[in-house]
Amino acid sequence: MNIVTEVSETPDREAAEAALNTLRAWAETATPAELAALDPAMSRMLAPSDYPTLSRAYPSDFTAGANYMATLPDLQNGPASLIRGAQQLIQHVGISNFRLPIRYRSREGGDLQLETSVTGSVSLDAEKKGINMSRIMRSFYRHAEATFSFEVIEAALDDYKADLESLDARIQMRFSFPMKIGSLRSGLTGYQYYDIALELVEQGGKRKKLIHLDYVYSSTCPCSLELSEHARQTRGQLATPHSQRSVARISVETLDAGDCLWFEDLIDLCRRAVPTETQVMVKREDEQAFAELNAANPIFVEDAARLFCEQLLAEDRVGDFRIVASHQESLHSHDAISILTQGETFAAESIDPKLFNTLFHVG
Repeated sequence: MNIVTEVSETPDREAAEAALNTLRAWAETATPAELAALDPAMSRMLAPSDYPTLSRAYPSDFTAGANYMATLPDLQNGPASLIRGAQQLIQHVGISNFRLPIRYRSREGGDLQLETSVTGSVSLDAEKKGINMSRIMRSFYRHAEATFSFEVIEAALDDYKADLESLDARIQMRFSFPMKIGSLRSGLTGYQYYDIALELVEQGGKRKKLIHLDYVYSSTCPCSLELSEHARQTRGQLATPHSQRSVARISVETLDAGDCLWFEDLIDLCRRAVPTETQVMVKREDEQAFAELNAANPIFVEDAARLFCEQLLAEDRVGDFRIVASHQESLHSHDAISILTQGETFAAESIDPKLFNTLFHVG
């Protein structure tokens, strides 16, 4: 016969602990099936275990000394036996979009502090398990306070190549560079922002310094312009040519000989090639001027690539280069694109499937 004892008051902590101890004592001889039958949610808690009781409080007063640090596991620097997959050289291993404020020097002599996104990578030999990626950031921080230049990037690259014992390495820094420009006729000025990336690449013992610039301009279709004029002249029909916002990504290898190639120099070069840069400050007289400027410079995407090329070939401070242009058509449901390369640095048989998706300029 079972005897049920009624409990009239709420159990206190002492009673709860006693009940828990009773359950655990029973669990030591119970089978897994019996534990699950009692209550599936409690079976794990009641199962016998030698796992120690751990503190749940954060030890804010704990200090990691040298002896303690020496005991920490480091799986990334383990032996080749820990490698998973093919034991193969990896060309790039590192970090992407590590951000920090960095100062840059302008052509006029002033400094600008700009938020910068850093990508750093090194090659990884086939017999090495991995790298400690935090070393890339630490190496970079050692030089980030200086006014930035390719010389400082080189110092950072030297540091983390030595830290990570790698043969090849690369640093890329992306930022938005402001430049004040004037309106076409009203005399107003405003800031145009240019997406720029600096890249230092070392491969096979050779270093190259690269600059990437996105230049945004308006492209008026020459064919559409002539057809519109034909409708006006032959039929007295008002017609407007189609034009659209367009983007060219200019990538250049800078040469050490001669003067510095400033960001502003590369922007001015683009303006000489294609003067229909999108505008910042616009009044009615500026809008009319822009329409006239576009009519004076109708341009197919092939023309754009060759016009940029003409200016780059004439620049002694530029070595190899690549021009990627995208005219984001207002007539078609697709874009018109062109790629022109000079030299081996940017030559490639394959095109990144998402390359032209990155050329959209968001206002």
